[in-house]
Parts: sequence; C-alpha cells; structure tokens
Amino acid sequence: MKILITGSAGFIGFHLVQSLLKTGAEVVGIDNINDYYAPELKFSRLNEAGISRKAENWHQPVKSEKNPNYTFIRMNLEDRTEMERLFETEKFDVVCNLAAQAGVRYSLENPHAYINSNIVGFLNILEGCRHNNVKHLVYASSSSVYGNNKKMPLSTDDPVDNPVSLYAATKKSNELMAHTYSHLYGIPSTGLRFFTVYGPWGRPDMAYFLFTKAILENKPIKIFNHGDLYRDFTYIDDIVKGVAKILNKPPQTSSRGKEKEIPYKIYNIGNSNPVKLMDFIETIEKAWGKEALKEYHDMQPGDVYKTFADVSALENDFYYAPKTTIEEGISEFVKWYSAYYKK
Repeated sequence: MKILITGSAGFIGFHLVQSLLKTGAEVVGIDNINDYYAPELKFSRLNEAGISRKAENWHQPVKSEKNPNYTFIRMNLEDRTEMERLFETEKFDVVCNLAAQAGVRYSLENPHAYINSNIVGFLNILEGCRHNNVKHLVYASSSSVYGNNKKMPLSTDDPVDNPVSLYAATKKSNELMAHTYSHLYGIPSTGLRFFTVYGPWGRPDMAYFLFTKAILENKPIKIFNHGDLYRDFTYIDDIVKGVAKILNKPPQTSSRGKEKEIPYKIYNIGNSNPVKLMDFIETIEKAWGKEALKEYHDMQPGDVYKTFADVSALENDFYYAPKTTIEEGISEFVKWYSAYYKK
C-alpha cells in the first residue's frame, strides 16, 4: 500500500510514519517545516526517520537512509501546482492529512495562516484524491469543533455549530468539505477528532511541554482559568495505533432503502478519561521531582473548559482501546525530553 502522510515532520505525523514503515507500507511524507515552532525539532524528527538535511530543499524528494520505503518532500499544501504534480506522479492508495496550522491561541494572531493551510490546502488534498482514484482519505479534525458544549462525554452526534476559535472553524470546515466530496465523487473519507495528544517528540507550544521548560528553568507556569480546566489527554502511541487501523478500513457505500449511504465517517479519538489540569501539572512535577512556580490567569479567548471523548464508535468499529496512563505517558515524555535536550 502506498500512503501519503501530510505533516510528516510534525508530532503525530512523525510517529505515524514510523509505525507504518514497520508494517512494510510505502510512505511518502510531505511537510512545509514552517516556523510556527522551532524547525530544528522538525528536522530532528526527520533525522530520526533517516531523512537528511537535504530536506531543507523545496520540492526535492529525499529517500530515508534508514528505510527505503520512506520518501520525504518539502512542500506547501496550498501550492496547487506542486500538489497536483505529486498526486499525478505518485498514485497513492491512501492519504492521511495531518498537516494543518495548529494552535487555538495563535489563530487570534495570524488568522490568514489557518485559511491558507487548513482550507486552501485541504481543498488541494480533496482534489488530488478526486482525480487520482485514492481509495481512502483520513484527515485530522479536532475536539475543538465541540466548542463549549456542556454535555459530556462529547459525542460525534452532538451539534458542532458554535466554534469558539478560528482554528475550530477551519476543522469543522474540513469535515463539511470532505462530506461534500464523499457525496459528489464517492471518495471514502474518515475524519478524526483528536483529543489533546501528548508524548515524546511533541509540540513545544503544548501545555505539558511549556510546563516542563518553565519548571526546569525555574520560571512560573501560566495556569488559565485558575486551574479549573479538564482535558482528555491521549498518549501518542494510543493515537497512532488507532489511526493505523482506520487507514486500512475505508467507510463503505451501501444502500438504505432508496438512498445511497455516503462513504463518510467521523470519529472521536481520545482517552475518554478527562484529567483536571492541576492533577496533570502535579504528575509533571512528580516526574521531574520539582515543584512548579505558578501564575494563575483568567480563561484565554478561544479556550474550552472541558474535553471528554465518547470513543464508543471507534471501540465498536476498530476495537480501539487506549491503555497508557498519564503517569506512564509523562514518564516517557520526561525520558525523551532529558535525552533530546541534553544532546
């Protein structure tokens, strides 16, 4: 199977590539290696996967020195010409779109980046799938589409018409765009609403990463809504196992009475076990053996109070069962962080 992974120098993309290569899949990864956070971390992930610094060059395929089944190309999703050429040349069986401008708070500062990457870029992905007989499109949505829904746990049957950030609005737009292409052109598509993913090689803008850096530098950590927040923290290995299963099983077209069912699915993918932010911070403190200096702040614009995933559909359809505890996951992150930044 030949698979395109977009965002392959990113946190989830890097881990997914590593997992798929172990199964013998042929993987092409693309990423623009932007400076939303330190590009050096992205190059380090690529290096871990055997991709040399030739990856700095735009539109030049670079073969992995560790696995001949992995090729990386630096490009922008919103580059229509290059994306058309990529799809026509490579003839992918499956596409997994993880590339996006991430971050809720950054969308307040740079909204255009979200439209370019998350809307224009996603349209180019859909068009590539449409014109090149892609058998399954899997794409990253987000738990942020639920906004400030009060009903818990959050279910894919719940309304998602009131996003509270532009980031969330672009992710909901992706779901609507995919539905349209599944309806019009029969492209099997599966959207995944990720819930707060964490672990080794993670994004430096994520809370657990920021907390760790501040603790080690004896600087105060910012705690929003005075610590009264809950997140469904999900360890990266549990996420990747779920995504890998989904890639192999596109939604099927079937008939219900006179109407044809659209090959389109949306799933929550999370831990289904919300943790209070203060308990999460305490786990990080214990892992480092050091107490954090704390600064308490009001709720940030665009933030949500609680995330809590109903993953029953994923459990039923794919036997999805996240197993990693917060203590285990943070311990693995601390080991990686110590080794990476020491190096």
